[in-house]
Amino acid sequence: MSRHIVVDPITRIEGHLRIEAVIDDNNTIMDAYSSSTMFRGIETILKGRDPRDCGLLAMRICGVCTGTHYQRSIEAVENAFDITIPKNARIVRNLIQGALYVHDHVVHFYHLHALDWVDVVSALKADPKKAAAEAKKWAKVAGVEPWTDAESAFREVKERLEKFVKQGRLGIFGNGYWGNKHYKLTPEQNLVGVTHYLQALDLQRDAAKMMAIFGGKNPHPQSIVVGGVTCVQDIQNPSRIALFKTLLMKFRNFIKQAYLPDVYMAGTMYADEALDGTGAGLKSYMAYGDFRLDDTGFYNADLLFPSGIVLNGDLKNPIDFDPEKITEDVTHSWYRGDKPLHPFEGETEPEYTGFGRKENGVAYLDTKNKYSWIKAPIYDDKRVEVGPLARMIVGVSRNDKRITEYVTRFLKNGKLPLKVLFSTVGRTAARAIETEMMADVMVEWVDELAANAAAGDLSTWTEFDFDKVSRDAKGYGLAEAPRGALGHWVRIENGLVANYQAVVPSTWNASPRDREERMGAYEASLIGTKVADVNQPLEILRTIHSFDPCIACAVHIVDTKGKELGVYKVDTSCSI
Repeated sequence: MSRHIVVDPITRIEGHLRIEAVIDDNNTIMDAYSSSTMFRGIETILKGRDPRDCGLLAMRICGVCTGTHYQRSIEAVENAFDITIPKNARIVRNLIQGALYVHDHVVHFYHLHALDWVDVVSALKADPKKAAAEAKKWAKVAGVEPWTDAESAFREVKERLEKFVKQGRLGIFGNGYWGNKHYKLTPEQNLVGVTHYLQALDLQRDAAKMMAIFGGKNPHPQSIVVGGVTCVQDIQNPSRIALFKTLLMKFRNFIKQAYLPDVYMAGTMYADEALDGTGAGLKSYMAYGDFRLDDTGFYNADLLFPSGIVLNGDLKNPIDFDPEKITEDVTHSWYRGDKPLHPFEGETEPEYTGFGRKENGVAYLDTKNKYSWIKAPIYDDKRVEVGPLARMIVGVSRNDKRITEYVTRFLKNGKLPLKVLFSTVGRTAARAIETEMMADVMVEWVDELAANAAAGDLSTWTEFDFDKVSRDAKGYGLAEAPRGALGHWVRIENGLVANYQAVVPSTWNASPRDREERMGAYEASLIGTKVADVNQPLEILRTIHSFDPCIACAVHIVDTKGKELGVYKVDTSCSI
């Protein structure tokens, strides 16, 4: 007899996400539904605005990847106006976005995802001396010295944990599924993970400072404008560039000496789940591509991440990406509409129809009809996954030299076959591989910026005639946020925004079924997963967290049993 379980809210994410799963007598997930219980209406707010202001408003879509939305929005307008930005602006934007990548990925692994692999309470049984040996062991696999190898450091963390437990307050570690039999690390390995968790809390400040040096502020940067950047003094001042590089080098060391070794450790201990493909899901991937490496203009430059499509895990036959083949379907989404629309023609008209049946005080999603505030994006009539794994898969399939080198080295050091990437473990590993690569290439970029400025090129902005270029134009900013493919589309008429649509990474991954009843990436990834304890759905959290969900701005509220507390009507014609 099947059982229907509800996980709501999914915690350690940005935003509000609900997962419902149908589990058979063997505790295996037979069916799954992903629902965002929130509404986002910024596209509607942007209508009628000056397109040069869109970036500052669009970045409010998210509270984490603010700078990415900011840049994509600015680039959509630049694409509409056919503007090519100067070299310094291109490099500065790469550095701001790169800093966001390394910051976001480290925070995701340690503070949002690691506790799906690391049993904090188990660390209380650890021998600090053996923990130090574990840290050395996995750093050696990565080919580096460990970030922490002092027995005293691990002993101090263990004593801090013991105080928390004795006082009956685990704080941020409370309410975990500690002791679940699907945790596989040893006590010493768990102590290594907890130690690096706490150290990463301090270090993330450095990445935030890096974004602020050229962005002006963090988390909402201010220095990107249509045509270039405004951080002129920071580019001209060698000490500012040197400060950025100093912070980068320290953060890069943590990535290589702690993050990578910890992923090797977890990947090895959970290798059985990687080898059997737990969490693989769609196995079809898409990347828009990102990080321009030269100044040949929009969508003509060489890219750090190449664009492309890989279907059904077939790495030998990558498909060229075509932006005209993107549509969004709302069959199972709380929006009006009767057919998939391209984002240039996209509509955002809410049509909330509520939940379905209620049993024992719990309301369940009306999965045969509409059940999520997220639309269902489709590429050329295919459902695809986006994110770091998609970027690595597309890069390898394209024979990209740099990506292939990093992926191959990681798998060789871990003695793992390529197929482990098609799993929850592989999704987590791909993010770590990408983080190391990003940290390394940023060193090249910051040196390139310093050399260009020292050579006398201080240009930061491309002049344009707004009245002339904004009469009738449309453009898109398509690139990669840390979580995956992010697109902003804008149509401009008589100098004002006529229509605006943003399709974010979590829209691709967290979406409900489409008009053909095909699952989104989250839903597909859960099918076939074995759950050790239905009262502790650790495995569902582990796979969903591997995508790094980002779902912001809720207006509809329910209690922990699905009971409606109140309904809030938002006037989408409001202005800021």
